[in-house]
Amino acid sequence: MTRAVSLPSGGSMPVLGLGTWRLGEVANRRDAEVAAVRSAIAMGYRLIDTAEMYGDGGSEEVVGQAIAEAVRAGEVRRDELFIVSKVLPHNASRKGTVQACARSLGRLGIDRIDLYLLHWQGSHPLRDTCAALQALVAQGDIGQWGVSNFDVDDMAELNALGEGKACAANQVYYSLGERGPEFSLLPWLRNHGQPMMAYSPIDQGALATSPELGALAALRGVTAAQIALARLLAEPGVVAIPKAVRAVHLRENLAAAELTLEPEEIAAIDRLYPPPRRKAPLAMI
Repeated sequence: MTRAVSLPSGGSMPVLGLGTWRLGEVANRRDAEVAAVRSAIAMGYRLIDTAEMYGDGGSEEVVGQAIAEAVRAGEVRRDELFIVSKVLPHNASRKGTVQACARSLGRLGIDRIDLYLLHWQGSHPLRDTCAALQALVAQGDIGQWGVSNFDVDDMAELNALGEGKACAANQVYYSLGERGPEFSLLPWLRNHGQPMMAYSPIDQGALATSPELGALAALRGVTAAQIALARLLAEPGVVAIPKAVRAVHLRENLAAAELTLEPEEIAAIDRLYPPPRRKAPLAMI
């Protein structure tokens, strides 16, 4: 993986990573899921996204075990990985955020989360959450912090608190089937130098079976899912984190980050999945 996006406070993040939603939910799948994450690391994945919400911490445990095994086997160094996790809104008080982060660090078995996100805005004052996140950076428990499922109004509120410049990224539902963020949110983030992380970028697998995308993909000798990912990654400042466990899908997704679309291919995709013409509420899964 060579392509990356710059983060506003320094450093960079790979343009494609591994999503881990739904991992860690069933105990008897644990070994297979750990093996899948290890396989992803062996293939070259360096960005892994998880959250305390996923499997009630089970996803973090799967990711943590895979990291520990891969590092112990000499397959990767910890500092080569970029680990993202998230705090649930109901835990995001000033004290609760710090406590939630400690629990996540324990499940992940690491001493620092590279990017820690507020999963969505809840009832705790944003100012308190930001203060806790800044404290976590200062004490070295997290490298940077950001947000998730924040629309333009939420980002503006963050800026009004004077915290906007510290926010490293915003993770939202963004795919060819849900291009709403392109209308105002993506331009806003670009103007502020903040990457947009796209979760469910293949619409939970639905785009992989699109006959129309499949026909376009066949002309390039790639898959519909790869074309769908490549179209998102053609947008400056976008990072995609598709979830996959099967080796064939992991390889295809990673390869999509190196796929450069021609202008006529982009135009053809945009005819199938038109960009938004007006502002729409931010979609969430």
